[in-house]
Amino acid sequence: MAGVREDLEAFTTEMFDGFFRADQRRWGQVYVRGLLLEGRRKSVEPMAARLGEDGNRQALAHFVTTSPWDPAHVRARLAWRMHDVIGAEALIIDDTGFLKDGDASACVSRQYTGTAGKVTNCQVGVSLHLARDHASAAVNWRLFMPASWDPGSPEADVDKVARRGRCGIPAQAGHVEKWQLALDMIDETRSWGIDIPLVVADAGYGDAAAFRLGLEERNLPYAVGISSRHTAHRAGARPVQPAYAGTGRPPKRQYLEPAQTMKSLVIAAGRAAARPVSWREGSRPGQGRSGFKRMHSRFVALRVRPAGRGVRAAGDGPELPERWLLAEWPATEPEPVQFWLSSLPSGMPLATLVRLAKLRWRIEHDYREMKQALGLAHFEGRTWNGWHHHVTLVSAAHAFCTLQRLAHHPKDTEQV
Repeated sequence: MAGVREDLEAFTTEMFDGFFRADQRRWGQVYVRGLLLEGRRKSVEPMAARLGEDGNRQALAHFVTTSPWDPAHVRARLAWRMHDVIGAEALIIDDTGFLKDGDASACVSRQYTGTAGKVTNCQVGVSLHLARDHASAAVNWRLFMPASWDPGSPEADVDKVARRGRCGIPAQAGHVEKWQLALDMIDETRSWGIDIPLVVADAGYGDAAAFRLGLEERNLPYAVGISSRHTAHRAGARPVQPAYAGTGRPPKRQYLEPAQTMKSLVIAAGRAAARPVSWREGSRPGQGRSGFKRMHSRFVALRVRPAGRGVRAAGDGPELPERWLLAEWPATEPEPVQFWLSSLPSGMPLATLVRLAKLRWRIEHDYREMKQALGLAHFEGRTWNGWHHHVTLVSAAHAFCTLQRLAHHPKDTEQV
């Protein structure tokens, strides 16, 4: 820590410059330093024990849990700094779980999280990351509120609603689907002046037609995972005018053939349509110039017209727009194993389409670093504001690590 102390002070001064009170600026800097110090547990008490003369447990707890500072101010400064340094070519959306033993923390509930791979007692946070191949940074967060915590929901739980006041949950905060939280964060991030060239997400978001349509309404290109069960027409299909019987309203133009599932369209294209693509260096040792094996597989890319009730209802007419259907079909598999839908231009090279769709790995990399080394899931407070404060400060600590890596080892992004 001594070797980077000066850099850290300059960075945290920049991040907390918007705080009016000197004590908030001071404890913001101390908290981030505590997150960066060695030690397995990054909750307030063990951090205070490691911070020496700055280890005021009460002051740190007050700063992260009770102090009335707006995390959006810090997130905006993070976004400005990291967007320029990273040269972000995409914004990635995902969510992660914060496992809990008790039920007193804000928005904790039994719900599914990929962190555990099952339904379990946890909080779920949705995050937005700026990224390109060599670096990424979390710059925005939302705490997902299950319907059981929303007094206006038919699924409201009396006990959980009663805990809202003790958790400091704002009266106006209610249950919002994760994909809508993602759109809200995108709008906020754009309001900070951050350019978003592409949105990347997994099928948890891509399966929601409303999410994809929300991106299209904002003129934001996307490459999102989808389930194989979604349907589409081939790009060459066109709606036709059925014969008019002469009575009643003339029928609207429609597609004569029923839409097919994404999986069926790829299988119909055949294994011969799959092309080998290598998109990035992996983490396993190899014989390449970098010393690591490159990731590679086979992919099919088709132009299709996505169907479905939500897509049709949002259309301006009977003709559905063209999109990319990308599918990974490894040579060792009997059928395709992963699917994406993208609004990127029709002339996009396959290698570029694959690389951008696969860029989502960066957010998993960030979650791993923030949880294993920076205490993302170690916050022991129970309040709404405390959770948002903590994840923002962890994001700042992670951004500092990224800046240090890029300054000293521009191509080494695998270790904190």
